[in-house]
Amino acid sequence: MEKADILNILRSDKTVFSFQDILLASNDKKPNLLIRRLNYYIQKGELYSIRKGLYAKDKNYNKLEAANKIFTPSYISFETVLAKAGVTFQYYSQVFAASYLTREITADGQRYSYRKIKDSVLTDNTGIEQKDNYAIATPERAFLDIGYLNKDYHFDNLSILDWNKILEILPIYVNKRMEKDIKSYQKIL
Repeated sequence: MEKADILNILRSDKTVFSFQDILLASNDKKPNLLIRRLNYYIQKGELYSIRKGLYAKDKNYNKLEAANKIFTPSYISFETVLAKAGVTFQYYSQVFAASYLTREITADGQRYSYRKIKDSVLTDNTGIEQKDNYAIATPERAFLDIGYLNKDYHFDNLSILDWNKILEILPIYVNKRMEKDIKSYQKIL
C-alpha cells in the first residue's frame, strides 16, 4: 500500500474501514505485506486499530458505523433505535444490531450486541435507512424487530410510531404470532 492509497482512504467520508475495504482500495496483491504496512501506519498514528481487521481514521470514529463493519450484513436496531426515538426510556450504552448471528463483542471499550434475525428479514431493506455510512432501522422497523424476537416486551411510548409504516413492514416477517401481538399493541392505543 502506497502513501497515496492511505491518503485516499483517509480522505473518504467513512470513519471506519475493514481490512477488506483497505485491501480493495490499495489493489495490493500481497495481504501479508499490507498487514505490515497497516501496522506501520498505526504506529505512526495515521490509522487507529479498533480491533483485529477493523481500523479508523482516529479515535473519534462513528460507533454505529463500526457496528455495521464488525459483522456484515447488519443494521442498527432494537433498543438503540427505540431509545433514541423515545419508544423506550431505558438507557443502554451498548449498540444493538440485527445480524446473521447472535454475539456480544467488546471493541475499543464499546459493547456491541448482535441478535440473529432470519436471512429473509435481514436482507430486506424495507424500513432500513442509510445514514453516515451505516444502516439503521426506522423506529417502526426496530419495534417490529423486537416484536419478532421477544414475545412479551415492554414499550414505554408507542404513540410516536407510524402504524401505517408498521403495517407496511410487518409482512416481511411472515409470522402469525407476531401479527397478532402487533394488532393487540395497536388496539391499546
